[in-house]
Amino acid sequence: MENTVIKVGGMTCQGCVRSVTRVLEGVPGVAKVEVSLEKGEAALQYDPDKAGVPQFRQAVEEAGFDVG
Repeated sequence: MENTVIKVGGMTCQGCVRSVTRVLEGVPGVAKVEVSLEKGEAALQYDPDKAGVPQFRQAVEEAGFDVG
């Protein structure tokens, strides 16, 4: 398992946090997600053989948020 942190823009409330958490948890290979509204980021633990940053970026952007 590997860990990474991605910056997520456009979150304004706990509903946004839940949405980002839900879409990232839906990416195959993701074991754990912790999204922080205050920091504007998502910390992930994942299997690098199944997923990576490009998949996380796509999931977050498709949910209507920015990755940067």
